[in-house]
Amino acid sequence: MGTMGRFSELDMYYLGQATHYEIYRKLGAHPTEEKGKKGVYFAVWAPNAAKVSVIGSFNNWQEDANEMERLEPMGVYETFIPEAAEGDMYKFYIETRDGRRLYKADPYANYAELRPGTASVVTDITHFKWTDAKWMEKRKATKDVHSQPMSIYEVHPGSWMRHPGREDEGFYSYRELAKRLTAYVKEMGYTHVELMGISEYPYDGSWGYQVTGYYAPTSRYGTPEDFAYFVDYLHKNNIGVILDWVPAHFPKDAHGLEEFDGTCLYEYADPKKGEHPDWGTKIFDYGKNEVKNFLIGSALMWIEHYHVDGLRVDAVASMLYLDYGKKDGQWIANKYGGNKNLEAIEFFKHINTLILGRNPGTVMIAEESTAWPKVTGKVEEDGLNFSYKWNMGWMHDFLDYMKLDPYFRKDNHNKMTFGMSYNGSEHYILVLSHDEVVHLKCSMLNKMPGLGEEKFSNLKAGYAFMMGHPGKKLLFMGQEFGQLREWSEERELDWFLLEEDSHKQLQTFVKDLLHIYKKYPAMYEADTDWNNFEWINADDAYRSIFSFVRKSKNGKKNLLFVCNFTPVAREDYRVGVPMKKQYKLIFNSDEKKYGGSGETRPLTYRAVAQDCDNRPYSFAYPLSGYGVAIFEY
Repeated sequence: MGTMGRFSELDMYYLGQATHYEIYRKLGAHPTEEKGKKGVYFAVWAPNAAKVSVIGSFNNWQEDANEMERLEPMGVYETFIPEAAEGDMYKFYIETRDGRRLYKADPYANYAELRPGTASVVTDITHFKWTDAKWMEKRKATKDVHSQPMSIYEVHPGSWMRHPGREDEGFYSYRELAKRLTAYVKEMGYTHVELMGISEYPYDGSWGYQVTGYYAPTSRYGTPEDFAYFVDYLHKNNIGVILDWVPAHFPKDAHGLEEFDGTCLYEYADPKKGEHPDWGTKIFDYGKNEVKNFLIGSALMWIEHYHVDGLRVDAVASMLYLDYGKKDGQWIANKYGGNKNLEAIEFFKHINTLILGRNPGTVMIAEESTAWPKVTGKVEEDGLNFSYKWNMGWMHDFLDYMKLDPYFRKDNHNKMTFGMSYNGSEHYILVLSHDEVVHLKCSMLNKMPGLGEEKFSNLKAGYAFMMGHPGKKLLFMGQEFGQLREWSEERELDWFLLEEDSHKQLQTFVKDLLHIYKKYPAMYEADTDWNNFEWINADDAYRSIFSFVRKSKNGKKNLLFVCNFTPVAREDYRVGVPMKKQYKLIFNSDEKKYGGSGETRPLTYRAVAQDCDNRPYSFAYPLSGYGVAIFEY
């Protein structure tokens, strides 16, 4: 605990400019010393309040015990309370100008009471001793994030795994999760873990997307220090950490940000701008510098204080379009009469440039579901400067194709090839996320046509195609072993399924693909470069077979993929190849360990001068039903 200065004129200036990048060190609650006395300094921005006090366990929640002093011109309130200490619960008691009494949690709190409680908790987040210097140095030295491998395991911490038989929900703590998850992710071969919303939120069923505490890791799984331990531990094991972050909207909970000081402080005042009719949530006012600063400060805290490697920004489209989810008459056009939210566009350009500029090697990822141009383009070219965009178009086409009975796939062949026609327009991540396995959409396995083993065979072929296709990868937890039930935040994944051969085989299949992905630079170093990808045959619709190559920059260890999407074995299959040389079989879906026949096959195939797929050279490879083969050359 050091001493901390009061909120100065300079602090106010920076906050008013939206450039107070470490605002979380000033606003909120901070254990400190004043005049030789230990206590806690509290500060909150509430410019339109008539009166603000701190109430908490240290003053028996008395409304008049600790009134705060107002600082002009910003309307920041501050006080020092010697009786308060780390671990105390508190709220801000706000008397509004129209006579209402509000009891608000601290927007800048670093820790919160476990739900259903809604108080903030005094904590000191400066104690933790980091031991991930090696990782952080490597991150800082990364020149180009796009040339690195990225295969993301998307996890909801409360339902990945639980302790059975406990009185409470049985959640793993951040520290327990760190160990179990790291061991699993390393074995599987993922490079990153992405945690679904862990910023503090009241309602479990919102999965962390209805945030009330933008500066606090949820107390469901432990303390802020425990969360720091989680990131530190994964880093020491060479695993990156990405967090979901929600600057698009916030819930209307009484203790939250809505009408914080009795007026629309954080949200747009006009309900046509400030409210999502579909979600029942409020929309941040991106035109207000203090609000922008609040969001920028939150993002920077996760990345700079907690060492997180990137943020996946939720619901970007809802921020960019003023008419998102709204009918005529429910929205207001911008000054040019259009539907673009000009303030949100500016906000993205500012925050992405700032974060990536201050923190080389980190990533900002947009969940953007429309054809908005240049989401990952440079600001100088009017882009939003995200590092990546979730490829939702590819995902919908891929799932539409995979759900079809194999007989009908020949008429929908283009669904699998279309993604390559726009692959160079953005830096993409191919995603099969949590959103696809909820709300009666079925689990990934149950989306597949057929019965029993056929479902598994379909899914394996689908995963192999996804892994070979340009773009970084994301799979939601449970998809790697064929979770049967839809995902629910109320229970752990059905790990017992791994006692059955077909689920274990699928898991092994995905594991081997992930390790191939990480091992071969051709798979990740130049996803958007036309020289990196070539169709061998994109038009074999009748047989529903796709063949393509991924090429490395140095021309060594290129990969040839062949994927069969029907149950019909093609004993007479030939594949055209780029050059006359030996092709080494490095992955064969017909192996026993993947549930195949286990027939022995040669490991090398020599190309001969025989025309096939419009190429002078080719080799024969008997392709099983739903068979996948990957060759190195």
